[in-house]
Amino acid sequence: MKKQNQPLTNKRIGIFGKGGAGKSTVVVLLAQAIQARGYQVCVLDADSTNFGLSQALGIGSPSKPLLDFYGGAVFSGGLVTCPVDDPTPLPNAKIFLDELPPQYYTRNEDGITLLVTGKIGDQGPGAGCDGPVAKIARDFVIRGRHQEFVTLVDFKAGFEDSARGAVTGLDWAVIVIDPTTASLKMAADMRNMIDQIKADVLPATAHLESPEMVALANKIFTEATIEDVFFVLNQVPDAEIENYLREQLKQREITPIGVISKDPSIPLAWLKGTQVHATKALSDVQIIVDKLEERIGGSS
Repeated sequence: MKKQNQPLTNKRIGIFGKGGAGKSTVVVLLAQAIQARGYQVCVLDADSTNFGLSQALGIGSPSKPLLDFYGGAVFSGGLVTCPVDDPTPLPNAKIFLDELPPQYYTRNEDGITLLVTGKIGDQGPGAGCDGPVAKIARDFVIRGRHQEFVTLVDFKAGFEDSARGAVTGLDWAVIVIDPTTASLKMAADMRNMIDQIKADVLPATAHLESPEMVALANKIFTEATIEDVFFVLNQVPDAEIENYLREQLKQREITPIGVISKDPSIPLAWLKGTQVHATKALSDVQIIVDKLEERIGGSS
């Protein structure tokens, strides 16, 4: 059931950014701000190499990974394959939360639900490809019995998961831009890639030997649900830096929907493994959520 005036309900929103841009922090702040508005929020930790999201949400130890629930990674003898080599959809990917065994999800005191796709650090030598994690991030949809979720997907840093097609299963993407040239470049690359997907540009399939697999990969991209991409400035220390970033993005025909100020309490919380409480940054994020509701609600 969708409550009135909750345009984010039942949406899958992916958060992307280069390493160090603060995308996981933005995920936490967005989850806090959206949950406070009466939504039911699910955070899907799809960052295969980063740790600490559960602590930042105030949960403590994370749950068992969904990679185990779906039979493990193919590289370790399991069932979940890399979407580049095998675009076949994940079986039983749409599931109600109460159909999952309780060891596969956790909740914090505010009611935010956290699920973890999987980490490659514990997979052993030679099993370091995180393609199976990207497939779960692409296909997994959590359902609610009485109220549908807003799902925030925290992707691995960089462009790789996007290039694997993980964005095709999203409704919207948010790109986090910190004050670096690399972030500006990634923002432009993401804008270009999502524009191509929306224009039905087909994926690279020369490596696929089976015509059926080629057809399936093409189908996944042409039926992609991604509607558009938003951009957020993060860790901005002053007006001079903000103005410079805006000018550089304007040259790339990108307009950010909001700015999150630099907050020294945030890196300290990540260092100590404690819940992120950032009053100023959270106030900035409330404005961003206003914009998300306005833009997403206007497109529905």
